[in-house]
Amino acid sequence: MGLRHPERTGGPVRQIRRAAVLAGVVVLALGLTGCSDDSQAGRYGMPEIVTEQGQDNLHLWQGAWIAALATGAVTWALILGAVWLFRRRSDDEVPIQTRYNLPVEIFYTIFPIIMVIVFFSHTVRVQNVMLEMDPDPDVTVKVVGQKWQWTFNYPDSVDTPDGTNVYVSGTGAAEDTPLYLPVDSTIEFQLYSPDVIHGFGIPSFAMRMDVVPGRENAFQVTTTETGTFTGKCFELCGSYHSRMLFEVHVVEQDEYDAYLAELGADPEHVSEEPVLGGDYSETPVLEDLNETEGEHE
Repeated sequence: MGLRHPERTGGPVRQIRRAAVLAGVVVLALGLTGCSDDSQAGRYGMPEIVTEQGQDNLHLWQGAWIAALATGAVTWALILGAVWLFRRRSDDEVPIQTRYNLPVEIFYTIFPIIMVIVFFSHTVRVQNVMLEMDPDPDVTVKVVGQKWQWTFNYPDSVDTPDGTNVYVSGTGAAEDTPLYLPVDSTIEFQLYSPDVIHGFGIPSFAMRMDVVPGRENAFQVTTTETGTFTGKCFELCGSYHSRMLFEVHVVEQDEYDAYLAELGADPEHVSEEPVLGGDYSETPVLEDLNETEGEHE
C-alpha cells in the first residue's frame, strides 16, 4: 500500500489559531485578576510600594509580566498545537509538508513591533514621572555614599551654635544608619560620592540612582505610608560593598521633627555645612577598613 497525503483543509490551522488566542486570553485574564498590589504575588515579586512615583513603576512592571506571560502562552500553544494537529496518524500517512504559514509569519512580525512600541512609550512615560522634580520639596536630604558607609545630611534643619546642618553616618550596620523621613511629604535626595560609584536605592520606593563622583545626581519621591524599610548600595563598589546598608523610617511629622531636634542636641551630629566626604572620608572607621582592604591586595 502506497503512502497517502491527507487532504489539505483549513480545519487544523483554524484550531491552532483558536487555541493560541484562547491561551493568550486565559493567561491575560489570570494575570489581570491576580494583579493586586496587596500581595507580593500580585506585585510579581516587587515589595510593597510606599511612594506615589513608585506606583507607576510597579504598574509598568506588572504590565510587562502580563504581556510576557501572554506571549509565552500563545507561543507554546502554537508550538504544541502544531505538533499535535499535524502529527502522523498512521504508518501509511505522510503529514502535510507546509513550507510556510503566511498569517503566522505576519503575526510574529507585526505583533513584536507593536509590543516594543507600547513598552517604549510606557517606559518613557514612567521615566518622566520618576525623574520629575518639584522646585519646592518639603525635605531635602544630601546623601553621601563613600567606602563603605552612608552619610545623611539634613541641611538648614536646626539653628545651634555648632551649625544648621545635622547629619548621621553609619558604621556598616543597617541599624546604625537610620534615614528618617516624614510621611505625605515630597523628599528630594541629592547624591554625592567622594570616591567611587555607589548606588542609592530603597526597594519599597521602587527607585534607585547611581551616586557618581563629580556629578550631583538627584531625584524625588512622595511618601505615602509610615513604616520601616531597608535600603542599600546597588553598585558593587569594593570589598565592603555589603556593609552599605541603612534603615528608612517613614514617620509622622512630629516624630520626624523630634528626631532632628535630638540630632541637633548632639554636637557630634551637627555641622555648619553638609558633610559631603572629602576630609570626613578619612575617619578612623574608614581608615581601619581601608587598611584591612589593603591587606587583601
